[in-house]
Amino acid sequence: MVAVTSAPAQWTMQQSHTIAGLRGIHNAGGGVVWASGTGGAVVHTIDDGQTWQTCAVPPGAEQLDLRGVQAFDANTAIVMSSGPGGLSRLYKTMDACRAWRLVFTNPDASGFWDALRFAGPALGVLIGDQVDGRFPVFLSKDAGDTWRKADPQTLATAGKNQSFFAASNTALLVDAKRSKFYMITGGGTTALITVELPETRLRASYTQLEMASGETAGGFSLASRDDGSRLVMVAVGGDYKAPERTMGTASYRIDDGSGNQPWHAADTPPGGYRSAVAYDAAGKVWIAVGPTGTDISTDDGRNWRAAKPTAEESPDADRGWNALSLPFVAGPHGRIGKLPQKH
Repeated sequence: MVAVTSAPAQWTMQQSHTIAGLRGIHNAGGGVVWASGTGGAVVHTIDDGQTWQTCAVPPGAEQLDLRGVQAFDANTAIVMSSGPGGLSRLYKTMDACRAWRLVFTNPDASGFWDALRFAGPALGVLIGDQVDGRFPVFLSKDAGDTWRKADPQTLATAGKNQSFFAASNTALLVDAKRSKFYMITGGGTTALITVELPETRLRASYTQLEMASGETAGGFSLASRDDGSRLVMVAVGGDYKAPERTMGTASYRIDDGSGNQPWHAADTPPGGYRSAVAYDAAGKVWIAVGPTGTDISTDDGRNWRAAKPTAEESPDADRGWNALSLPFVAGPHGRIGKLPQKH
């Protein structure tokens, strides 16, 4: 549903067979998509959303909030729960979610995991809120079976009250091509943390972004578009306690390869707090979603405009979304939508 361009493109609602609040969604390709959420809920499809199957709840996860999911194929996926200390966990299935095994539990009693992303089985990154003044980073080289904590001394000190937001599992972006990963902060000052691999000596750099700041505000999501000669990065966020506020909800950066280009605040920002952003290559459009609406940008994040429902659709078809893995979108109460793709 929701028309996003002048062409007939809109979100079409899916029957997810769950009422869980969904914040994790991952399109693994080939028609395989996984989604996860509250109460240990996991659903998946192997036919590009025509039918969704309900998974077994991971053992001990009945009260957990599965904020992130990363899938490798129709049979194999990892889900991440977010919670204080040992309530942050990773579970893995290898039999199409009939059974799960606990593969990793947060070793930091004061920690809280926020995002899990893979760039193929050989590079997995897991991040969480600061512990003892630094952001913990965990790395996997074997499809998530084992994890190693990166030396915290290789990462710069976190700012006061700085944190990540586990709103859509997209505060982390892994770029295997450039041997880097990126993290966007909130909670205090908003910054992009760029971490260079190899993992034996992680090197981090910080860039301040002109985005909302405060305990409940900052950057929530990162996405990129690489056309070979330019790397475009877009960040969205805002203040989730003031979701209608538009100031500081988006920034963008266009890198021609020199690495010196600054970040800019959007000239025309999205219409409120947005928890996820992604680039739709088929439609050549950026899409940002949040609880109060959907916005699009056709000029690499400089200007955003609202995508409104068509006359045939429900008046709230554009809102109530948490996470993106295009062409799919997920939200509260089991909401899953799909953007029809151009051929």
